[in-house]
Amino acid sequence: MSMDIQNEITTEKLILNECLEILHSDEVKKEIKIFLKPVMEFMLFEIRPYTYVIILFLFVLFLMSLANFILCIYLLRNRFYLTKIE
Repeated sequence: MSMDIQNEITTEKLILNECLEILHSDEVKKEIKIFLKPVMEFMLFEIRPYTYVIILFLFVLFLMSLANFILCIYLLRNRFYLTKIE
């Protein structure tokens, strides 16, 4: 019984190794790239509007952070004048 299990394991390893060798060949890699190229183009086409929204959001966030930084610097420089008014 254990001999059968060992034979199955070795045949599985052989099949796995053969599959890996086939997948590592340059011709198969090229074929996979050719096959997946339309799928990737479609995915990128569908994601494009969301990418623009994210870029716009990041730009607005950067402007808000910059305005906050400028206000903080302005308030820290004029702290003496603000305490004098109060």
